[in-house]
Amino acid sequence: MSQPTRTRRPNERPPTRAEKRKAWKEAAARAAAARRRRRIIGGTVGSIIVTALLVALVVVVVRGNGNGDDKDSSNAGSESQATPTVQGFPPLPAGADPALGTKPAVSKGTGELASLVVTPLIKGTGPAAANGQQLTVNYVGVSYATGAEFDSSWKRSQPFEFQLGAGKVIKGWDQGLVGVTVGSRVQLDIPANLAYGDGGDPSGPLRFVVDVLAAASGPV
Repeated sequence: MSQPTRTRRPNERPPTRAEKRKAWKEAAARAAAARRRRRIIGGTVGSIIVTALLVALVVVVVRGNGNGDDKDSSNAGSESQATPTVQGFPPLPAGADPALGTKPAVSKGTGELASLVVTPLIKGTGPAAANGQQLTVNYVGVSYATGAEFDSSWKRSQPFEFQLGAGKVIKGWDQGLVGVTVGSRVQLDIPANLAYGDGGDPSGPLRFVVDVLAAASGPV
């Protein structure tokens, strides 16, 4: 587009060649400055757009990882629910004394132990255990002489199951638990010859406190 023609005043002299060059340089400088401003503004906008895209990408990646973590956590929860937990331990029979829900404190014995001694601590109201039945019990085992604990189902939060009278446990258990009613807690003082012997592990006479939680017919 052509520039509008400027009308000179009657007394105005024509511009010299030097003035024309100066005016041209000033116009060129203004044009160059305008181009620089456009480049700066364009670059800034471009940077903002790129930054916004990068932020959006990071958000998507983080959310993706978060979903993966949630899935892993859900799976972990499912696995933990499939594993027996202390919340359902111990499985007490209906009408049982609430004391069976607490691990008993077991002390050492006194004097010489020559024969099996069965001492009822809590009397259950269920059926009496008989040979051939599958018993479910909780127990604590200690040394009769020192009271040192060597085994306990409470530590594993898992009752112990065995067939009574089938020789799967020590003789003191097979003999001492016959006739004990379900829901009972009994103390078994067992001489070495009905336990693991004097050279066994553990050795010597033993003391057990046993809770009878269930008795089923035949092995499971």
